[in-house]
Amino acid sequence: MYGGQAAVTKNLLNRRIIALAVPAIVANITTPLLSLIDIAIVGHLGSPSFVGAVAVGGTLFSMLYWLFSFLRFGTSGLTAQAVGAGNDNERMLTLLRSIFIGLTASVILMAFHRPLGALALDFMATDGETRILASTYFNILIYGAPAVLAQYALTGWFVGCQNTRTPMWISLIINVTNIASSLILVYICGMKIEGVALGTLIAQWVGAICAIILARPRPMALRDAMNPNELKRFFSVNSDIFLRTLCLIAVSVWFTRSGSAFGASILAVNSMLLQFFILFSYIMDGFAFAAEALCGKLYGAGRVDALRSCIRRLLQWGLATAIIFTAIYAIGGTAFLRLLTDDVSIINASEPFRLWAAAIPLAGFMAFTADGIVIGLTRTRLMLSSMAVATAAFFILWFWLSPRLDNHALWIAFLTYLLLRGVLILLFLQPYGKR
Repeated sequence: MYGGQAAVTKNLLNRRIIALAVPAIVANITTPLLSLIDIAIVGHLGSPSFVGAVAVGGTLFSMLYWLFSFLRFGTSGLTAQAVGAGNDNERMLTLLRSIFIGLTASVILMAFHRPLGALALDFMATDGETRILASTYFNILIYGAPAVLAQYALTGWFVGCQNTRTPMWISLIINVTNIASSLILVYICGMKIEGVALGTLIAQWVGAICAIILARPRPMALRDAMNPNELKRFFSVNSDIFLRTLCLIAVSVWFTRSGSAFGASILAVNSMLLQFFILFSYIMDGFAFAAEALCGKLYGAGRVDALRSCIRRLLQWGLATAIIFTAIYAIGGTAFLRLLTDDVSIINASEPFRLWAAAIPLAGFMAFTADGIVIGLTRTRLMLSSMAVATAAFFILWFWLSPRLDNHALWIAFLTYLLLRGVLILLFLQPYGKR
């Protein structure tokens, strides 16, 4: 009888994980379409400067908004715990609190967008026509900041409410709107870079409005949302995530910078092989979303045994996914690269490094799963600590090995960084679910 009940519970948990993970995976995969659509449209405007401007502008916004990812992650964990505790008021107040902070940050960004944009373009070493066009693109699209940051908060809130389907549909709405509005503005209204920027801006606001309507927030007193104790907790969780994001950005920037030091060929090889990581991350982020929602809810409800079972099941799903992707990358890595480029020299130059890229899933699956777990538990200090150690290990290995191993040192450092992120969290997250 007990074995049969355990099997039923296990199957229910598996179904719940998949029900949360799959819509999140679909939403993750559609997210990059915004910049890809913009690049595809400007790619037919007759000048490479348009493509460069959108690429630079897209990078600027990615780096800028990445710093505010705590609005997504912090809101998710706090909301899931409120759901588990059956505290509907706190669930709604968490959303109000997060949106208010996001809107405050967006007002500051819009107020200082011109010096901020100029500084960023200087950092990107952009000049000439590309700089002028990128500046135009940035100065228009910055007015989407309130919509984007509100979407971060709302997405985290939906995930915390055990709902990943709504963010998926919102992502699809945003992409359809972006395609339609950009095409109309560029090819019917005769606009160029301005039309592309306005099309994306419209899509961002449509997505935010749809998300707010679907969230159906109740009117609540702002003073309740600004409760000092809850604000302290909110900022404690989110400051850890913010600092963790800075470490992540440091590794990403250094990875690209170091690759470029070995020449254009190795830079191109690393950029192509890094797509293995990006594709895998879209899949694993879906399971991380499921971890945030389920672990947060079980923790909030005080169901420690169920929480431990959930964590084990999430890690098993992560390992299975990693094994599948490792096999695909090891066997079909060359074919995958041929989809990305027809440059034979890049494909041939990637041969010595392809197994490093194939090892990404096994090295990284624990990091994605563990991040989702600690976000749900709001133990973000642990996530920051593991990231800080992993980042230090990345730079130590790079500087130690690079004089002898060149680009191989970069990949060894990167894989070690991924592995440590997950291992350290799981090593020190004991006992699971203890308050």
